[in-house]
Amino acid sequence: MVDINQHWNGHVSHPAHAVSTKCEGLLLCTRQVIRSRKDCRQNRKWPERLAWHLRPLCGRGLPIVRWLSATDSKDCILDALSLPDSPGGSRSLEEAPAVPCVFCEEHFPVAQQDQLLKHMIIEHKVVIADVKLVADFPRYILYWRKRFSEQPVTDFCSVIRINSTAPPEEQDHYFLLCDVLPEDRVLREELQRRKLTAILEQQQREREDTSFRGACMFCNEEFSGNRSVLLNHMSREHAFNIGLPDNIVNCREFLRTLQRKLDNLQCLYCEKTFRDKNTLRDHMRKKQHRRINPRNREYDQFYVINYLELGKSWEEVQLEDDRELLDHQEEDWSGWEELPVSTVCLFCDTRAEAIEKLCAHMEEAHEFDLPKIKSELGLNFYQQVKLVNFIRRQVHQSRCYGCRAKFASRAALRAHLEDAGHASLLPAMDAWDQPQYYFPTYENDSLLCTLSDSESDLAAREPSGDIAIISEDTSQLHALKQSSVLNQLLRQEGLRS
Repeated sequence: MVDINQHWNGHVSHPAHAVSTKCEGLLLCTRQVIRSRKDCRQNRKWPERLAWHLRPLCGRGLPIVRWLSATDSKDCILDALSLPDSPGGSRSLEEAPAVPCVFCEEHFPVAQQDQLLKHMIIEHKVVIADVKLVADFPRYILYWRKRFSEQPVTDFCSVIRINSTAPPEEQDHYFLLCDVLPEDRVLREELQRRKLTAILEQQQREREDTSFRGACMFCNEEFSGNRSVLLNHMSREHAFNIGLPDNIVNCREFLRTLQRKLDNLQCLYCEKTFRDKNTLRDHMRKKQHRRINPRNREYDQFYVINYLELGKSWEEVQLEDDRELLDHQEEDWSGWEELPVSTVCLFCDTRAEAIEKLCAHMEEAHEFDLPKIKSELGLNFYQQVKLVNFIRRQVHQSRCYGCRAKFASRAALRAHLEDAGHASLLPAMDAWDQPQYYFPTYENDSLLCTLSDSESDLAAREPSGDIAIISEDTSQLHALKQSSVLNQLLRQEGLRS
């Protein structure tokens, strides 16, 4: 048992049961709330205030061990955890009209959970930590009612003494039941697992249900069949999106909750109340409030993501996913290897993964030496791009760029280039060093990606007549067809041919 006043003076009854710094501050708050037994009699709300201060005492991850009295120093060996379908009695949970106290025969309606907790603090001095994280509170209470009837409460709860320096008749102590105890932790996780299983089964039934009937909250149109029909209608026609249907559970109750708020003339987002329906409708439309308030925890019960992990909301789960993505961005990519990309010959269908092999093939099979042409003409990267696109277009049109002869097929053109040796017979630079050849003939031409773009190439000499690249406004497509510089260039090319 921890002596609060001794802890203030830097002493504890058992060094092995040291209290963390966070607990010290909480115990200090507790001492300020309750000064003596006399103060407790004068202020009947002190148990609620004590519960408020003690609630985070046994939060998750807090390094606290079990605190036992000095006379009970040996650890209690707990039995294997067993969670029967109907713990604490022969009657099932569904038949129970109310939840009993863990110590006495007082019963409270399931909806009055706070009254039960208040009763346990005032009459039995028992505080349950993190009640909101208990997935099934009635079953949780029934389980511990059975266990407390089998063993002393000090075997399970941390014991805190209040006013230990006061006379014995004015001293008091409280019992903290929290998930620091392994049995309590396993119980909470088991209840959470059962809750998740039930939620997933309910969600599956709703997904397969075709007997759903409901009306739109905004236009009163009736819908029948699957729930997704109504939800998609409100999202598409009224810009009211509450999420994907497959992420929602207990959809009927969810829609009733939203409809009840609208009937009470309450905005679903800012939750302000208005004098009539027209004012509310205009407010939600103008302020774009046709959505639910993400900070309202009342809606958490209708989304499956809130049942996935014990004690974590959708915001915390999403934050963990974002952190995981950020962690992945720091991964080492030094061992990553790029898949080879094959390039196609300018004149035939031959492919090669390396530009060197492709250039060797074109020199041997077609007498076209691209590196030599680049060196002799001093072509920079952009001029190489225009040359490749020019040759691609001429070959695509089955036209010899050396003698301007037109052929019936590409095979005939290749035969002509080999017989006449016109593959290496390039026209003057002003014929192909034109802006129109910045655009690739084939959008997936990987040869353009393998051309050299070294600084020495970029510093190569420029032709005497620099040609400006005109940026055209594509917003007026009809005017573009009539005034495009490409039309004039193509007409000039047609006259030459």
